[in-house]
Amino acid sequence: MSVATASGYLESLLQGRAQLPISPLAWLNRLRAEAVERVGALRVPTTHDEDWRFTDISSLTKLPFQPVHAASPLQTAEAERFYLEPATIRLVFVDGMYAPQLSTQVPGAAGDSGIVVTHLSAAVSAHATTLESHLGRHAEFCNNAFTALNTAFLHDGALIIVPRDVAVDMPVHLLFIATQKEAASYPRCLLIAESGSAVTVIEDYVALQQGVYVTNAVTEIALADNAHVNHIRVQRDSGQAFHIADCAVSLARASRYQSTSIALGARISRYNLNVQLAGEGAECAVDGLALITERQLADTHTCIDHIKPHGSSRQLHKCIVDGAAHAVFNGKIMVRPGAQLTDSVQSSRNLLLSGRAHVDTKPQLEIFADDVKCAHGATVGQLDSEEVFYLKSRGLSEMTARNLLTYAFGAEIIERIPVSSLRHRLKQTVLEHTQRN
Repeated sequence: MSVATASGYLESLLQGRAQLPISPLAWLNRLRAEAVERVGALRVPTTHDEDWRFTDISSLTKLPFQPVHAASPLQTAEAERFYLEPATIRLVFVDGMYAPQLSTQVPGAAGDSGIVVTHLSAAVSAHATTLESHLGRHAEFCNNAFTALNTAFLHDGALIIVPRDVAVDMPVHLLFIATQKEAASYPRCLLIAESGSAVTVIEDYVALQQGVYVTNAVTEIALADNAHVNHIRVQRDSGQAFHIADCAVSLARASRYQSTSIALGARISRYNLNVQLAGEGAECAVDGLALITERQLADTHTCIDHIKPHGSSRQLHKCIVDGAAHAVFNGKIMVRPGAQLTDSVQSSRNLLLSGRAHVDTKPQLEIFADDVKCAHGATVGQLDSEEVFYLKSRGLSEMTARNLLTYAFGAEIIERIPVSSLRHRLKQTVLEHTQRN
């Protein structure tokens, strides 16, 4: 794919912006204009780029899909099967467009606490100052073509603001439903957790059909001092879809960010997670699971950036790869010169279920401080023959033993999800994917 072709493709995607309404906020119009300018200067990444050398997305340039501008008449019964209990706070977007008839407002008790859960276009006036401080400020788009595209199309999305010292008991469910083939959507999420607050947010991508479409998502999360955010991300798009996503997280002093990302769907998916521990004593725990088969490709790139001292991070990423699928994991731990007494551990564990399955894994440490405790490691292999033998000695057949061990390998990540209904559904999915006759 030539540079000219790649640039022309990005410019063709911008044609869909003509139908975007002009925002009443001058700064938002400027932000979108800056993003359009960057799209014009950037190109689609290729395997010649170091960060994309294992992930060929040239087939994406053959899909100049435009966003949907008319909401699909989705019935409640069609969406209900994706609802989660007890997630009574729910925002639903259909093909990238907010669906008020499928969403639920903040219940009275939670509303009295001042928590804001709404869509961006409804909040531009009431929360203009807060939005200007955070929207487009965490997810860098100067050198990222897909984040620039998402920002160029920025109009609506999910907004969550948790006030100071407020703990939200029920999880907030952000549900993105794809219903149309040959369409592009640009989901946007902004979560602001003020000092001492706590919230669990589920970012959920699902499909009602198995056609080809493109999802280009951006999420920004800002944690103030002593805030606690549990962020669960589930990608279960159509097996023919393309899913490109960028998540940027900023942690202030003594804040805690817990992340669990599950990748099940899409023909090609790429998830970039960038976590900045910008305050002293900040903590993060980042877990991930990719469960793929046939010819799927799932690529996860993470960067955990320790900027201040006394920070800690834990990361466990697992891949279960079957068929001719290909999983990629690139995880960087950065420890800046001022981040003394950092404690960081990173582990990449990968399970191959067939001779054609393929994993490329690259955990890495970049340490510029001298008083730290950091470790990383990676494994790629098949099931442990001794474990299989042990289960067979207890009366299980070899196939049953292998299925059980494969399920347990993936379930370790899912067990860390605090929402029981979602945890149960994902366990069932892993069980179905790992059963062999």
